[in-house]
Amino acid sequence: MDNRPIGIFDSGVGGLTVVKQIIKALPNEDIIYFGDTARVPYGSKTKETVTNFSAQIIRFLLSKNVKTIIIACNTVSSNSYDELIKMFDLPIIEVVTPGVEACLNATKNKIVGIIGTEATVKSGAYEKKIRQKDNNIKVYSKACPLFVPLAEEGWTDNDISRQTAEIYLRDLTEKNIDSIILGCTHYPLLKKCIGKVVGEAVTIIDPAKTAAKKTKNYLDKHGMLGKNNGNLSFYVSDNTEKFSFICNTVLKKTCTAEKVDLEK
Repeated sequence: MDNRPIGIFDSGVGGLTVVKQIIKALPNEDIIYFGDTARVPYGSKTKETVTNFSAQIIRFLLSKNVKTIIIACNTVSSNSYDELIKMFDLPIIEVVTPGVEACLNATKNKIVGIIGTEATVKSGAYEKKIRQKDNNIKVYSKACPLFVPLAEEGWTDNDISRQTAEIYLRDLTEKNIDSIILGCTHYPLLKKCIGKVVGEAVTIIDPAKTAAKKTKNYLDKHGMLGKNNGNLSFYVSDNTEKFSFICNTVLKKTCTAEKVDLEK
């Protein structure tokens, strides 16, 4: 048994969708979450910058004595994971591999779509992992950078978000995809909107669900499951009020975030 908390981080509010799934899978675990709201989005930044920001956040989480870290950000997972596991000596779980596993189980016609930030799509991480498992699958990717600010603003299912989704996803729906990976943890916040555009015949894959299962299995296998009260602690780098509002919406509970200046 290991009662230390689980550390989770993201560029902003999107990682709360991972927190939601971790709470469901591991209700007895304490969670410490950091959202880098001052520097969101990560998807338009260089790999080096993303890695440096992520290392700063991990050092902060380590100061809170976390036992494992979940990178609740596809941009970090697809661009910086290999560097980060070399830099830090604790288990770090990313969200790309779980998304790929869920996709392989879901697709029937082997034509899948991936949407993500510019950095995630450019990295080709999802395509590479999918084709390593099944080279017969056709993969079509689309960067949807405006989805992140829409999610951060809380505009998840209005006329603006729907029109944006229609423009972004038109090319994918014309490819006869039967599955689509939400390759950014912000995107599940727009799942209802995205679902209206792609239609009921397309399976929407949220990697957060599989990532939560993977975390549970890892902790169980290594005797690291905790027996706590499921306490939640939230930290952000800017704008605590907006974060708290979206946090309340996603988790259906009162959330108070503390502002932290990582540069110090």
